[in-house]
Amino acid sequence: MDEENIKTETSGGSQKEVMPPPPRKRGHRRKVLIAAVAALILLIAAIFYYHVCIAPYESTDDAFVDGYVTLISPRVPGQVTRLLVTDNQEVKKDDVLVEIDPRDYEASLAQAKADLAAAQSQSDQSQAQVKVSEARVAQAQAVVTAAEAEARRATDDLKRYESVESKAVSESAIDLAQAQARSANANLEAARSQTNAAEAEVALSEAGVETAAAAVQQAEAKLQQAGLNLSYTKIIAPLDGRITARTVQPGNYVQPGQALLALVPKDVWVVANFKETQLTYMKPGQPVELSVDAYPNRKFKGRVDSLQAGTGARFSLLPPENAVGNYVKVVQRIPVKIVFDEAMPTNLDIAPGMSVEPKVRVK
Repeated sequence: MDEENIKTETSGGSQKEVMPPPPRKRGHRRKVLIAAVAALILLIAAIFYYHVCIAPYESTDDAFVDGYVTLISPRVPGQVTRLLVTDNQEVKKDDVLVEIDPRDYEASLAQAKADLAAAQSQSDQSQAQVKVSEARVAQAQAVVTAAEAEARRATDDLKRYESVESKAVSESAIDLAQAQARSANANLEAARSQTNAAEAEVALSEAGVETAAAAVQQAEAKLQQAGLNLSYTKIIAPLDGRITARTVQPGNYVQPGQALLALVPKDVWVVANFKETQLTYMKPGQPVELSVDAYPNRKFKGRVDSLQAGTGARFSLLPPENAVGNYVKVVQRIPVKIVFDEAMPTNLDIAPGMSVEPKVRVK
């Protein structure tokens, strides 16, 4: 201790040193109070942060960018002569991607045109045949008219001969009249038969016209199909997108339905697999903050579009069979579709399969 803090006392002629009283504990209590107030403030801040920044939100790291991937396949077989795109190239709708050797299809188109010309010629011939048959019918009907007149005259002559006295007309004249009447009736029947035959020929010619018209339609359909097949030798882009997973090379022989490349459009969304316990208050239209792992310094705005009607496990290749003895409850996940509320920046490449962390405000 310092000498100035030491006091001396005299008692009975002797002196002794007296220590000063201990200092008060005010400073310690003040420190404890400050620490308690600080802890209370921190607790209040933590509770406030939880209720404002954590409780109203649901998030997951099991989320990925998704989108429709269009597989490009040929519609006709053939050898690839030209490949007009490269890997990861941006293309526009109706751009030519691949060309197949068109020579076989050009020959088929020329053959179809020739078949159509022949069918049209046959149709014209059938229509002309109908006119000829109709003329024959008119001619046969004229013969029938003449035969009817001749038969009527012969019949009248026979009646006149038979009505007079037998002495006035010889037997030979009567026999001649009867023969002429029979001959006229026979000629009439023959003329009528020819008329019927001519009318049947008209019906046959008209049926030939219908057959020829059907042949023309068939030839036109083959011509149209040949034209389509020729157009299919140029494989075009059905929409805007980026070339991905290209497997075709010039010189390859391709078949219809064979995947040559994939076309990935710019229209993408997020599929987030939330736990079923996180969906209590989640519904379509709620705002979402999206963080793409490839761009950690950029936040994207989105909204909940829809919730899948079933768990992901239910629609897997081998759905789980829960009706067994050793059942263990596992929290299931429900795919939730989240769409972007803003247009994707052109300088950012957000493609299907990228990892995303969505944060949905549910309260």
